[in-house]
Amino acid sequence: MKYEITYIIRPDLDDASKTALVDRFDKILTDNGADLIDSKDWKKLRFAYEIGGYNEGQYHVINLTTDNDTALNEFDRLSKINDDILRHMIVKRED
Repeated sequence: MKYEITYIIRPDLDDASKTALVDRFDKILTDNGADLIDSKDWKKLRFAYEIGGYNEGQYHVINLTTDNDTALNEFDRLSKINDDILRHMIVKRED
């Protein structure tokens, strides 16, 4: 099944830390059985309301396939406790 994960990284994270964060969460998915199609920065957007003290954030999008929910559940669990990720959303793709 195909999924898309969009997550928002806090805007004041330096490039090296952001790259390490993205690599870590990509690895969480692959280590738990997901196949990444792509993982890329989308754009920096201003929020409609403040999230965690920030008015904007860097959006990152991952497209992946997986046969079970293990990778998605682990990503969801760890992104909720990571202060560098302000919000995330996992969507099942029908295409």
